[in-house]
Amino acid sequence: MIGLPSLALFVLARIELGSSFSVRPKAQILVTHGLYSRIRNPIYVFGGLVAAGVILYVNKPRALWLFVAIIPLQIYRARHEEKILQARFGDEYQQYKSRTWF
Repeated sequence: MIGLPSLALFVLARIELGSSFSVRPKAQILVTHGLYSRIRNPIYVFGGLVAAGVILYVNKPRALWLFVAIIPLQIYRARHEEKILQARFGDEYQQYKSRTWF
C-alpha cells in the first residue's frame, strides 16, 4: 500500500521542481516550497518507496535487494547535488539544509 501514495508524492515532487529538474544537477534555482520545504530530495525518497511498493505488490520479496541497493546510490547522488547547491547558493542553502530532512 506504499506504492500508490509514494507515486503520487513522487509526481508532485517532480511537478514542484519544475524547470529545475535535470538528470545532472545544475543548481539553477533553489526549490524550497511544497514537499521541498520538508525534504531536500523527495524524488529520491518517494522514488525508492515506489520501487519498494512495486516489489512488494508483485510479491517478490527476494527482489527487495534492489531496494537495498538503491539506497546508497540515492545517498551518493544527494550528496553530490548538495555540493553543487552549496557552492552555488552558499548560506542560503545551508539554512535550507538545517531545516529539512535528507
